Amino acid sequence: MRVTTMFGLSLGLSLSIVAGASVAADTATAQRLAQDAVIVDTHIDAPGELLSHWDDLGLATPGKEFDYPRARQGGLDVAFMSIYTSPEQDTTGTARQTAHTQIDAVEALAGRHPDKFALLRSPADVERLRAGGRVLLALGMENGAPIGDDLSQLAAFHGRGVRYITLAHSANNRISDSSYALQKQWGGLSPYGEKVVAEMNRLGIMVDVSHLSDDAIRDVLRITDVPVIASHSGMRHFTPGFERNLSDELAKAIAAKGGVVQLVFGTGFVNPKAAADLQAYFQAEAEFERANAAAVAAGKPVRSADEFDKAWKAAHPVPVTHIDAVLDQIDHAVKLVGVDHVGIGSDFDGVSGNLPVELRSVADYPNLVAGLQARGHKDGDIRKILGGNLLRVWTAVEAAAQH
Repeated sequence: MRVTTMFGLSLGLSLSIVAGASVAADTATAQRLAQDAVIVDTHIDAPGELLSHWDDLGLATPGKEFDYPRARQGGLDVAFMSIYTSPEQDTTGTARQTAHTQIDAVEALAGRHPDKFALLRSPADVERLRAGGRVLLALGMENGAPIGDDLSQLAAFHGRGVRYITLAHSANNRISDSSYALQKQWGGLSPYGEKVVAEMNRLGIMVDVSHLSDDAIRDVLRITDVPVIASHSGMRHFTPGFERNLSDELAKAIAAKGGVVQLVFGTGFVNPKAAADLQAYFQAEAEFERANAAAVAAGKPVRSADEFDKAWKAAHPVPVTHIDAVLDQIDHAVKLVGVDHVGIGSDFDGVSGNLPVELRSVADYPNLVAGLQARGHKDGDIRKILGGNLLRVWTAVEAAAQH
């Protein structure tokens, strides 16, 4: 997920324990569980970051939220690398090339450090490949734009290792309506989008409903023959009116199909004020674009997008948020849909550093474990949330594939 225009503020903090945060007294116990459990994070935006500024993520990279040393410090085992393309790249026809280039970057990272990373294409290979402390890199495509109008591209990207696809991103596309779009195009999935879901089921690619409109999620659940995931979403219970987060109704529907809701860490999704500001931003941006279009038609000067964004950020500082906001989301989801249908999808490297103080990077999963323990979650249930549930769904989708 990328919303850099609004959430550009970085707090520059990395703390394990902060006053007011829910953490367990015995942090060593939390650290041991984080190291022993299989932690699967379904949304890390490292590939796009590598294209904008290359870093060797096998080494300590303080400017990013994912690198090997901190992943091992935090106990991360499976990192789904987000192959993100924008609506603008969809419009210009560059999305497919960009996606392949990002996959190349992930493959290069694993090839450069075979002792630290391995590419993961099947949940059946997790135990074998993570031996020796390797971090496993799986691929999730954020935005179905690279598929274009060609269903055969699904098999091509499956062949390159893509194991989930977020059907749309911040704008409607040929597949689906977006939760962010002020005007919906299809009233859910497009007819082509229905074919995309069916083909993903056939190939064994998980369908990701994060970013989709409510009606599109309902369409996915009506069509799919296998469980689906929300790779990085929050609970709308805490952010009323914010369609990007899941309603209780939809979360229960995903669980009823056997799926899993992977809860996000980003401030804009777990803090009510930040979520409200994000909704207001899209409204203001639409008005800004209308005003500029009118100015062009009248032969008058237009205001720059950079000027608009700078003014918006100054007027809407991102609120400081603590780990309790994420723990509240997990507690609510577990009570709502059951512990077997909840997981984590951080959005590290995708929200411009706007994260809870105690969840600043992949080193900080033990803080989440400590918080869950402090709130009374049993270690077996925590293991499910950290990765067991996602691996179960992935295994079911793979088993149902017909290729």
